[in-house]
Amino acid sequence: MPSKNSSRLAALTVAAVCSTVSAVVLTSPAHADAIRIHDIQGATRTSPLAGKQVTDVAGVVTGVRTYGSSKGFWIQDTAPDDDPATSEGVFVFTSSAPKAAAGDAVTVSGTVSEYVPGGASSGNQSVTEITKPTVTVVSSGNALPAATVIDAKSVPAAYAPTGDPAANGSVNALPLRPSKYALDLYESLEGMNVRVGSSRVVTASDAYAELWVTVEPHENPTRRGGTVYGSYGSQNTGRLQIQSLGTVADFPAANVGDTLAGRTEGPLDYTQFGGYTLVARELGTLDKGGLERETTRKQKRGELAVATYNVENLDPADGTFAAHAAAIVDHLQSPDVVSLEEIQDNNGAKDDGTVAADVTVNKLIDAIVAAGGPKYDWRSVDPVNDQDGGEPGGNIRQVFLFNPERVSFTDRAGGDSTTPVGVTRTHGRAALTASPGRITPADEAWKNSRKPLAGEFVFRGKTVFVIANHFASKGGDQGLTAQYQPPARSSETQRHAQADAVNGFVKEILKAQKNADVVTLGDINDFEFSGTAQRLEDGGALWSAIKSLPRSERYTYDYQGNSQVLDQILISPSIRHDDFAYDSVHVNSEFNDQISDHDPQVLRFRP
Repeated sequence: MPSKNSSRLAALTVAAVCSTVSAVVLTSPAHADAIRIHDIQGATRTSPLAGKQVTDVAGVVTGVRTYGSSKGFWIQDTAPDDDPATSEGVFVFTSSAPKAAAGDAVTVSGTVSEYVPGGASSGNQSVTEITKPTVTVVSSGNALPAATVIDAKSVPAAYAPTGDPAANGSVNALPLRPSKYALDLYESLEGMNVRVGSSRVVTASDAYAELWVTVEPHENPTRRGGTVYGSYGSQNTGRLQIQSLGTVADFPAANVGDTLAGRTEGPLDYTQFGGYTLVARELGTLDKGGLERETTRKQKRGELAVATYNVENLDPADGTFAAHAAAIVDHLQSPDVVSLEEIQDNNGAKDDGTVAADVTVNKLIDAIVAAGGPKYDWRSVDPVNDQDGGEPGGNIRQVFLFNPERVSFTDRAGGDSTTPVGVTRTHGRAALTASPGRITPADEAWKNSRKPLAGEFVFRGKTVFVIANHFASKGGDQGLTAQYQPPARSSETQRHAQADAVNGFVKEILKAQKNADVVTLGDINDFEFSGTAQRLEDGGALWSAIKSLPRSERYTYDYQGNSQVLDQILISPSIRHDDFAYDSVHVNSEFNDQISDHDPQVLRFRP
């Protein structure tokens, strides 16, 4: 998964735009045969008047946006029709900072347009707008139309209709059924003044002054206040993104489990990053939930602790080394083996041919020692320059850290960036032909993606095979609020091929030694119920150990209000059928001051 910061175009610079609203009642000047906002919006997702000129469309301004690339204001009709499918609000795109203020009664003439945030190729739904407007202010200081309340009673349990097969699965032309589908409800309120009451935060505030709440407090809750994403067919309908029309400085620094208390009110927008978004003219106050970072237990003397941790593009210039070290030492309790993902080369994103990462890794090891942890040793294989994806020039790769006082690494020469590691059988035991080595690096499955790193470890005389992974990201997939339902997951094609390759390699080890201990771990970039996981588990070669946890604890990543699994530790039958302990250690994903967007995972077992 691309990081939530790197996947955004730019941070928004927000300015205060709202004016004081008085209690003057508006009498609409529109003629009986005039085009009204509900005529423009229609009863489907796209306007029946798209591309046509409209004249003197009447409404009251409910919010003004003076920042970003989509400057303009929202207006709402004060004389709604009786059709719940037709929205009474619409966005007026001015391109430059508008002069309108909340509470202005206006008439607008212009062209009805359908704008797709992110472009048509994104698969996103469109926003109905009036563009190239001529605006007349009729009066100012009017009362705003009463906000429509979005709450657990109003949001349907079903998420979205199935798209029209004749339209490649698009829902655009389907009649809206706001009482049956959550996405239809939100679409029927597009551009309108809406309100949520006190609501639990389910994704922490980010650098773009955004957070997510749920209006369905009992919908698949995590133990710590989030909302679990448990299957493709069971979406969480109560998730709603919150932005603000106020200043960035006034936006709350919220964590998961906090409450956005009181009234949050403003126009309902649709954005490229998250779909339906309440752009708050009035923002609730933050009640802190007191969430604290978790700490796993220390492994016992006879237990091997193996962890995976995505450190999010770590390079020597970063200021997060001490924090990552504290996470490993204090919260992960210094695992015996740590698979690190997203270790960058020695000069980070500078694209000058550098591929070595010894400076990066040793700086982290030194920080761990300074934090009171062990002096880890490490192994890795440098990638071919600019061939493994990720941030250009960064050359991210997986790295094994291991505590030499508890575990030893079996070094076998021959492992490099292009030579595939193999499996041999020696004296009835499986062995790698190279350690460390990369699995099928020339396979098309790994094009512009990280190649798996395999290594042999010995703990108390027992060999353990560890395979560190960082599968292809979800970049290019359609969003959950896409116009295509169900949304296409184009990126999983590559992950399926990657999973097949890793599964095949594990089967080679198990063929050579049926009872071999194999741990396959890392940033799999896919869910424990996904086709990717099923392919990794094929034939019983592996099993995703996060499924041993209660459903309310199965998550490693928090995205758009969904607590979900991207990082996994999969285990071979010899480990699964013995005693093991698994912990998803929540130190990052739920916090606004995260140092990585992934939570580390720890497996403890007795080889």
